[in-house]
Amino acid sequence: MTDYGILLKEAQALGETETHYVPLLSNISALLFEQLGDLNWAGFYLMDRGSLVVGPFQGKTACIRIEIGKGVCGTAAERKEAVRVPDVHKFPGHIACDSASNSELVVPIFSDGELVGVLDMDSPSLDRFTADDEEGIKKLAELIGSMGDFSGLRR
Repeated sequence: MTDYGILLKEAQALGETETHYVPLLSNISALLFEQLGDLNWAGFYLMDRGSLVVGPFQGKTACIRIEIGKGVCGTAAERKEAVRVPDVHKFPGHIACDSASNSELVVPIFSDGELVGVLDMDSPSLDRFTADDEEGIKKLAELIGSMGDFSGLRR
């Protein structure tokens, strides 16, 4: 079980020296990939001209652009809420960027009240993400939104 208190402190430390979203999200994706275990992808999709474009991540190559409302990431962005999927093969409209992924957790990120992107994690295991994971990642997304400088995004 992940200690999200420690994870949040580590993430906050990463933002103390640099708040620009690229290095911040790059290091946080590495932190998640190293700390959580049983992931095959951890990273971010960022708002860009009305859709989501792949941002910093760890894992296999990813889908480049996702329309709002499409797949798990686009659904989380459209609903502006977390989406936890125990079996992505049963999720209507799932976008299979990596056929090895079986479960997914996506949490939106807001900065100054505006959606700036989503934090996306995939696992090769079914039902990998728990309610505790969802709550911990929501807190991480809030932290990212409050400390990151997203002014350079093309929204």
